[in-house]
Amino acid sequence: MEASDSERGQRLDRVLVARLPHLSRSRIQQLLEAGAITLNDHATKPGHPVRPGDRIAVTEVPRPQTSHPEPEAIPLTLLYEDDDLVVVDKPPGLVVHPAAGNWTGTLVNALLHHATTLSEGGDPVRPGIVHRLDKDTSGCLVAARNDTAHLRLAKQFAAREVLKIYLAAVRGVPRHASGSIDESIGRHPRHRQRMTVVRAASGRNARTDYKVLRNFGTHSLVECRLHTGRTHQIRVHLQHLGHPLCGDAVYGRDPGEWPRLMLHAWKLGFHHPTTQKWMVFEAPIPEDFRRAGLEPLP
Repeated sequence: MEASDSERGQRLDRVLVARLPHLSRSRIQQLLEAGAITLNDHATKPGHPVRPGDRIAVTEVPRPQTSHPEPEAIPLTLLYEDDDLVVVDKPPGLVVHPAAGNWTGTLVNALLHHATTLSEGGDPVRPGIVHRLDKDTSGCLVAARNDTAHLRLAKQFAAREVLKIYLAAVRGVPRHASGSIDESIGRHPRHRQRMTVVRAASGRNARTDYKVLRNFGTHSLVECRLHTGRTHQIRVHLQHLGHPLCGDAVYGRDPGEWPRLMLHAWKLGFHHPTTQKWMVFEAPIPEDFRRAGLEPLP
């Protein structure tokens, strides 16, 4: 790949995080240190600034011999647990399941260490995973501990019966204090790792309701409720509104001082797969949000 003019002066590791969303920042740094990523055919440091036209090459990362992830003692914050499911508060920077370049150090590895059983779900590298969060998104995530629970939870997600409320810091202040973005989303025609708003016929329908909770002038704290679950939905819809998420190097601009993509899966609600009781979980406001003053008013 070649560095673009818009990436001029950015750290190499930040460029790679934006270009390779399936790799964690720590994994990218490991690959740089191992010489598996080169800049103009030379090994270099994560903080090296790039220039337009720089050639960035990534060596193929081999898949482990086993297709089954191994348990790893990675700390987890549990919001709820029973025989059917576990709800966790995923920290930012943690990839949800193993994939190319991230065969270890994922939420799945942590869950396997904590839980004696997880559902198979039809994919041996994603046991228990009913839905996903982006690597840098924090907050509520539910995993299934058996196949029956997995099937029943997955049906609720597919039927759009799940409550999904996020907190997002966005650049600027939306013109309207609240509204609904009902725009189809599809793959970007040129940048294939990105999504974009497209005509209904060529994409998948997507709806996000939003409400401005706090106005800081240069940025805002926005509550987003998802009625669908498209890839990068909040990021794409808020960019389409003219207010990309703070810290989003893919759909916004240089993250600047923002520590990460400022998106938090705040509340998650669903019917328990066995008892059918309606349950709502809330992930505490993360520390990096608090330091930035990004807390809803009482």
